Amino acid sequence: MAQRSKATFQKREREKEKQQKQRDKEARRTEAKKAKAEREPFNGNEDPDIAGIKPGPQPLPDQWQWAARRDGK
Repeated sequence: MAQRSKATFQKREREKEKQQKQRDKEARRTEAKKAKAEREPFNGNEDPDIAGIKPGPQPLPDQWQWAARRDGK
């Protein structure tokens, strides 16, 4: 009797991985749609990406504060 080849088994394993990846991707898409639906709608007054930023020089982030102190000596 002939036995199944190793290539067939490997192909089936790859197909299973591909199907699992597609299920995971669909779950991420569903979650993203749900999160988008729950998010507050954009009211058009202010861009949320730049909310709270004022014109002119911005204060240094905390990780850069040591450089400002060293230069200010």
